[in-house]
Amino acid sequence: MVLQQSKITEEGLRELRSRIGSYYEFKYGNKEVTVDSIREFAEGMGDPNPLWHDEEYAKQTHFGKIIAPPAYLYTVIYATGMRVGGLPGVGSFHSGNSWEFYQPVKVGDLITGTYRCQDVVEKESQFGGRHINVYAEIKYYNQRDEPVATAIGWSIRAERGTSQRKGKYSEVKVQQNSAADLESIYRAIENVVIRGKEPRYWEDVSVGEELPPVVKGPFGPFEAIAWKTGWHVPLWGMGMANELRLRELLKHPAFSFRDASGAIQTAEAVHVDDKAAKSIAVPSGYDFGAQRNAWMSQVVTNWMGDAGFLKSMEASYRRFNVFGDTQYIKGKVTKKYILKAEHLVDLEIWSENQRQEVTAPGLATVKLPVKQ
Repeated sequence: MVLQQSKITEEGLRELRSRIGSYYEFKYGNKEVTVDSIREFAEGMGDPNPLWHDEEYAKQTHFGKIIAPPAYLYTVIYATGMRVGGLPGVGSFHSGNSWEFYQPVKVGDLITGTYRCQDVVEKESQFGGRHINVYAEIKYYNQRDEPVATAIGWSIRAERGTSQRKGKYSEVKVQQNSAADLESIYRAIENVVIRGKEPRYWEDVSVGEELPPVVKGPFGPFEAIAWKTGWHVPLWGMGMANELRLRELLKHPAFSFRDASGAIQTAEAVHVDDKAAKSIAVPSGYDFGAQRNAWMSQVVTNWMGDAGFLKSMEASYRRFNVFGDTQYIKGKVTKKYILKAEHLVDLEIWSENQRQEVTAPGLATVKLPVKQ
C-alpha cells in the first residue's frame, strides 16, 4: 500500500502558478443551514455546547434560535489550498487557516461562497524538504448577499518519497495509554467548562488570564470518521461509497492508490489507515487540519459565552496528531482594548499533545459585552 510518489518539477510548478487568481467551483457542501446539519457538525467535532444542539436553550438567548459553531463554514466550502490541485502524485497537507467572521450563521440561512487561488510560495521544511505552499481565499455570503466570513486556507505540497527519507516522525511511536492515563484524560474531558448563558464581561477580563482547556483524545479512527461525517464535504472519494466514490477516483487518479486487494482507494485513507499513513512517513492515521482548527475555536467559544463573538482566528498545523495522541487545547489573554467602539480581547491559543509538543499555535480576537 504505497501512495503515488511524484516529483515537484519546474514545469508542474509553472502550471500551478498559472492558477493564481483563478476561481474554482465547489460541487459539494452544505448550502441550507439546518438544525440537523449544525447538530451533526457539532457532534463530529465533539462540541457539547447547547447553543449548537438545544433548540429550547437557544430560544432563550439573544439569537432566538440555534446558531452554528464558527468552524461550521468548513461544511460549505473547505477552506484550504487543496482544491487548487496541480502537481499530481505530490502529497498535499492542509497546513493552516486564518479567519475573519462578520456575523453568526443561523438556522435557515443559505450560505454560498467563492474560492480562488491566492498565491503559490516555495519553501523548505524539516518534514518534506522542498515544498510548495498553496494559498486560497474563500469568501462566504448569506442569502441576503451579506458577507459572513473570509478565510485564507493554505496547504503544503511535498514529495512523499522525500518525506520518507527525511524521517521527521521516525522516532514517534503510537502512544500506549495506561489505565491511569485514560482516567486522567477522561476526567479532564468531563471537567471542560462551557460559559454559556453567563456573560463574560470585558471589564472582568485580565491580561494573562488562562482559558479553561478543551481536551480531545485519545485520537483514533472513529474520531476521524465522526469528523468526516459531520463535515459533509467529500474529497475525491472519502465520504462517498461504491459507484459515486469510484467515479470520483477515476476522474482524479493521482489522488488514489491500490490497497492490498488491488481495489482503488482514496488518498484520504491516510487519516484512518495506518498502512496508508506509513507510506507517507507518518506512523499512523492522523486528524484533519480543519478538525484541529475546529477544536481550537471551541476553547474560545467555551470561554467567551453566548454573548461573545469570535471576530478572527488563525492557526497553523505544525505536527501530526496521530492515533493514541491526546490534544490539550489551551489559551490565554494577551491584550484587551477598545477599537471603533468594540470591546475586544486578543488571545493566544494553541494545541499541545501529551508529549508537551505544540502541534498547532494560533491567535484569536473576541468581542465581549460590557456592563451597563
